[in-house]
Amino acid sequence: MADRVATYSICACDLVAGQWGVATQSKFLAVGSVVPWAEPHVGAIATQSYANPRYGPDGLALLRDGLSADDVVERLTAADENRAQRQLGVVDGAGLAATFTGEACHAWAGGRTGDGYAAQGNILVSAATVDALAESFEASAGKALAERLLDCLDAAEAAGGDSRGRQSAALLVVERGGGYAGLSDSLVDLRVDDAEDPLAELRRIHRLHHDLFGRTPRDEWLPVDAELRAELDGLLAGAGHDSLASWAGVENLEERVEGEDAIDPVVLARLRESS
Repeated sequence: MADRVATYSICACDLVAGQWGVATQSKFLAVGSVVPWAEPHVGAIATQSYANPRYGPDGLALLRDGLSADDVVERLTAADENRAQRQLGVVDGAGLAATFTGEACHAWAGGRTGDGYAAQGNILVSAATVDALAESFEASAGKALAERLLDCLDAAEAAGGDSRGRQSAALLVVERGGGYAGLSDSLVDLRVDDAEDPLAELRRIHRLHHDLFGRTPRDEWLPVDAELRAELDGLLAGAGHDSLASWAGVENLEERVEGEDAIDPVVLARLRESS
């Protein structure tokens, strides 16, 4: 039998934004390599406890075929002779949710569902951890899905978390064409495989991810007038570059650069900081 993935997780969606995601934390090495699965307009899945990794791809295939979250949970667990030790959360393409906790999962274990989310955990300090996941998500409507999921993890940890402690965490959010260069569906795919405070580290790399790959609305970009143009030329020359695009390519900020007539404030701040 494989090691149990004792953890807490939340699967969720933002139907307006067209995003589905999973966030998880565990006293388990590289939890992000096992628990989270998602596909745009199809759904999101978390598989844990004595995790069956096939629940991820097989469950997404069933969702793709039009089965509801409840039907997917029923189909996956009915075919699994070790279902008593499994835990599973599913949110489908319509935002319907289901969660499953086998009777042999180690206490405390259980789950909650609500509009657009499924929250679950095992070997937890108490039910308060799952309640915190659910309540945080319900109270955060209007924020970006990735931020909501990170807030859920923080709330769950504050409520007790995994009774064995902390080791790894992961955040996965998908959106059709929302990833790098518009050619990937992975809007956010971040993992902390082994850390003393995995949630703090996950927050840190999410901020870095946002700085590099996030989007500032175009109407918030700064027009490059003569004064700013002179400053930019001086900063770029000092950095050994003859164009903003050249500098941005080295700094991995090319997704935030488009033309020379206006500049993303994030790019300008980073250029000034690097001088």
